[in-house]
Amino acid sequence: MKIHEFQSRQILSKFGVNVPPARVVYSPDEAVKAFEEFGGQMCVVKAQVYAGGRGKGVFRNGFQGGVKLCRSAADVFDKARSMLGQVLVTKQTGPDGRVVRKLLVAAAPAIRKEIYLAVLLDRGAGRPVVMASTEGGVDIEEVAARSPEKIIREIVDPAFGLQVWQARKIAAALDLRGDLMNQAITLLRGVYNTWLASDASMVEINPLCIVDGRDGKPRLVAVDAKVSIDDN
Repeated sequence: MKIHEFQSRQILSKFGVNVPPARVVYSPDEAVKAFEEFGGQMCVVKAQVYAGGRGKGVFRNGFQGGVKLCRSAADVFDKARSMLGQVLVTKQTGPDGRVVRKLLVAAAPAIRKEIYLAVLLDRGAGRPVVMASTEGGVDIEEVAARSPEKIIREIVDPAFGLQVWQARKIAAALDLRGDLMNQAITLLRGVYNTWLASDASMVEINPLCIVDGRDGKPRLVAVDAKVSIDDN
């Protein structure tokens, strides 16, 4: 069972995963209000449909892309008006596409680096696996085909869960040091616990980003999230 990105963010935040401020909207005026609530800084407007590949999708009205960065209220209004009520076609929707009835407007912090992170069931091993890569922001299939050595895999014993030493190992492989490593340990265990408690078949964050915090220090933030719940 698929759920919307905004719902995935809500679940992850309950388990201590840091996500940017965001609001679900149903009209261009609501989108502008959300933009203003976030300080009138750069934000991202995202179509909420049960499918991936939204950023590269095409609307039937000719508008390109279901994920747009906006820097002004007028830009937010225009992008929201172009998406709402329109049919978005992506590689995962099939040719029929999906009607966009709601949008997610989220704060868009300046990104230093993008990382891929997911927890899913390794059916061959019969155990959960944490997958991560320094090549975030692109489909993991592309990374596997182009640079398979950049995919990190850590099998987890379900009787004990993701251990601190395993989270530290993954963080080190992602070249996260100092305070970022400590943040990564907390976040990784939060993502794993989200997967376990939600009976999820997959929890994917792509990208997980290193951004500048308000204090100027780097922070790990889940900029995008996808949770698929086991149909059983």
